Amino acid sequence: MQEQYRTLAREGVHEIEINKSRFICALAPVATEAEAQDFIARVRREHPTARHHCFAYVLGADGGIQKASDDGEPGGTAGVPMLQMLVRREMRYVVAVVTRYFGGVKLGAGGLIRAYGGVVGEALDVLGTVVRQRFRLVTVTVDHQRAGRVENDLRSSGRAVREVVYGAEVRIEVGLPEAEVADFRAWLADATAGAARLELGGEAYGEA
Repeated sequence: MQEQYRTLAREGVHEIEINKSRFICALAPVATEAEAQDFIARVRREHPTARHHCFAYVLGADGGIQKASDDGEPGGTAGVPMLQMLVRREMRYVVAVVTRYFGGVKLGAGGLIRAYGGVVGEALDVLGTVVRQRFRLVTVTVDHQRAGRVENDLRSSGRAVREVVYGAEVRIEVGLPEAEVADFRAWLADATAGAARLELGGEAYGEA
């Protein structure tokens, strides 16, 4: 797995106008190709009279899944520059859809490339990006008497507490950088006088 990747901070829309043509860029973080296609379809429904709905997306922490569509614009003038902008910004798990309302003035191939790539770049600047770091999931199991203090210590130290489940004992799921697991194990033993148990789980990504 990649140690980290960059993705979109939030879903949103950014619009520019060039020579009376409106270019409306809708961006969204997505986890799968199906989610990306659903978002593209949603944008099409929201702008049924627009001439073009060009799109690009990059999926996978390593950027392995990439797709782009010019949707009727001259080949290579829309989807490809959109995709190139996402790749240049090292974006992952993101879909971009640029809806164009034609204003009557032809922009030429160079103008279209600058417009489609440019509106995606501006939208990324406006909406912001976040870095997600690879974490090892660990579960701390501790008695109720110690659980509150352990959870408070975890949160105050900036640990990624993902879930707390109360039962006969309290289970606290935490995300840790792999390199910190050994130190965390030692800290937990010291903080609970050896009363807590630690289980190693799988891997996931969370905000760095």
